[in-house]
Amino acid sequence: MAYQETTQTSYGQRVKSSFRGIGSGILLFIIGTCLLWWNEGRAVKTTKMLNEAQGVTVEMPDISKVDPQFEGKLVHTTGLPVTLDTLYDTDFGVGANAVQISRTVEYYQWVENSSSQTKDKIGGGQETVTTYTYEKRWVNQPVNSSAFHDPTYQNSNSTLAQFEDSRKYAQNVTLGAYRLTEGQVASISGKQPMEVALTPEKLESLNRQLNAGQYYTRDMVHVSGNVIYLGLNSNSAEIGDVRITFEKVLPAEVSIMAQVQGDTFTHFKAKNGKEFSALVMGNRTADEMYEGEHQTNKILLWIFRILGLLLIVGGLKGIFNFIVTLAKVLPFVANILGWGIGLVCWVVGFAWSLIVAAIAWIRYRPVLGITLLVLAALVFFLLARKKKKSSGPAVEAQ
Repeated sequence: MAYQETTQTSYGQRVKSSFRGIGSGILLFIIGTCLLWWNEGRAVKTTKMLNEAQGVTVEMPDISKVDPQFEGKLVHTTGLPVTLDTLYDTDFGVGANAVQISRTVEYYQWVENSSSQTKDKIGGGQETVTTYTYEKRWVNQPVNSSAFHDPTYQNSNSTLAQFEDSRKYAQNVTLGAYRLTEGQVASISGKQPMEVALTPEKLESLNRQLNAGQYYTRDMVHVSGNVIYLGLNSNSAEIGDVRITFEKVLPAEVSIMAQVQGDTFTHFKAKNGKEFSALVMGNRTADEMYEGEHQTNKILLWIFRILGLLLIVGGLKGIFNFIVTLAKVLPFVANILGWGIGLVCWVVGFAWSLIVAAIAWIRYRPVLGITLLVLAALVFFLLARKKKKSSGPAVEAQ
């Protein structure tokens, strides 16, 4: 059954809060502007770095021996990583010969969900009704149920045991005669289940730990495939049960672009100071890898552009929200005013984003930068013209 709480906010409290929001709005506006400026420069520098790297990349067809002729060069090669390391999870005494092993821990818990409905009242006050519902599900961290709003569910959670997620990497991984760095090893992907087999001693130790203080011992540890389940019945979860899933990454063919340094690989440093190296799964040509890097750069460019725009618009709304709040005495008037201010914030925010991007691009690519400035100026011109037209009849009436 849902649990509800109703809170009342006075007109004075809302006005005071909206004025405090001006500072947060200014901060968001500044952060969004700085993000856009940084992003445009980052994208251009990355493009130049990739173009420079692509122009000096050489193929290294034979990786079976360290070849001095490739020393200091940015190379592209493919091969199968090899490791003799056996990685162990010391808490459970399980391991595998792999590039990486990991464990993911989940807890069966009560989880609180909430949804709110807010209604403006005549006079500027506000009423908020928050509905809390509860469900059992697997989560990555134990849930503090003492903070639940419904007293019925408070302190309803417990855990049989707590473990941290863990990830271990092989220290000695080679690609032919060359050693891979820690970062390159971490880039090798392709997780698959890691079969778990607990020793009788470990099984007994875990059961004793979970049955601490009991007069009799229950079988609380269940192993199935790559999962260790802590609880009475793995087919019927109860609050407090724990599920630990083990996975491993085995060697698989990779393609790498990096600068040769002795018997290992390091980052290539471009003239603009940007560094580059890449490892991807499968047999990929250098051109395919560079195409992928350029595509990633474009995607990041637009992600940060959109994020910057949203921060700027959000900041402008925070700055001017007090105007809407002052009008909340008559909610329907405030709604109309809020719609208008929101529209203006979007238009101004978009134009400002164009200006910031244009100024940033002028530094790197003048033609495109000037084009963006012209577009931004056109937006402001159309906005001013529309405002002038809308105010014209009122002036004549006077």
